[in-house]
Amino acid sequence: MRWWFFRRKPAAAPAASPLSESSPQSVRPRTWAGEVTLPHLGDSDGRRYLDEQPYVLPKDLQEINRLDFQHYVLRAILKRNYLAPLRQPRQILDVGCGTGQWAYELAREYPQATVIGLDVEETKNPTAPPPNYRFVSGDILKGLPFADHSFDFVHQRLLHSALPLTAWPGAVKELARVTAPGGWVELLELHPEVTPSGPAGQQLRQIILQLVALRGLDAEGVVARSLDLYLAEAGLVEVERHVVEVPLGDWGGRLGSLLALDFREVALAMCGPVTARFGLAREDYLALLETTMQEWNELKSCHHFIVAYGRKP
Repeated sequence: MRWWFFRRKPAAAPAASPLSESSPQSVRPRTWAGEVTLPHLGDSDGRRYLDEQPYVLPKDLQEINRLDFQHYVLRAILKRNYLAPLRQPRQILDVGCGTGQWAYELAREYPQATVIGLDVEETKNPTAPPPNYRFVSGDILKGLPFADHSFDFVHQRLLHSALPLTAWPGAVKELARVTAPGGWVELLELHPEVTPSGPAGQQLRQIILQLVALRGLDAEGVVARSLDLYLAEAGLVEVERHVVEVPLGDWGGRLGSLLALDFREVALAMCGPVTARFGLAREDYLALLETTMQEWNELKSCHHFIVAYGRKP
């Protein structure tokens, strides 16, 4: 069943700023809630989860700290915060901004630009955010609250754990809608498969991905393989796709150790919901995780991040 669509109002004159109160709501959203029955996550292991959304990771201080840590790992992997060939953008949007760290750094890199971070809720209240940064509450699944052609650069990363698989084509079209002609859209995701992977790693992956699939999310790496296709279908041109292979585990030096630590924290965050859902003993889950991390070093495993970007003609 096709349930993801956007209904447009008649075209209106572009607003002076994407944050202008007169900016048209060019999307009449339809939520996906009700189309899929979500398994209960609730409060588990003292962690806070959002049952009303497909997002499978917790929303709490521990996760905020992990997301900041993950940001620095990703920046080390890419050696910068983005790959698109930007030229002094004036309006930048980060969809699913999380803690806002990526957006803060873009605001400092481009002090002449207005940088907007959008997420369902503001997870971190910074003491001194950049003066050209603003947070806007919003949900890509309900349409972006901005006029057409508002931004020179639209960025979105690692939302495979938040956007239902069937929502991705429409969501990327929505990113393209708010991008100005000549502007860029960039997506970053990871493939869920670790290669090579031992028996413990394969078992752990399958357990976690069962819960992921139950919440309508991508459990097969379809999103990672399709980023460039989504961009092209959204009408973007000069689309490029880059696959970045990263060592996973201490065998890969400092970067491999950092990535393994991040993955360990993700697996620990999933422990409560997974064990509760499938009746697995907590100690068995943790032992499986420990063995998995040993396998990464023994097999010299790697993970793959995919970055795709395209320009709006």
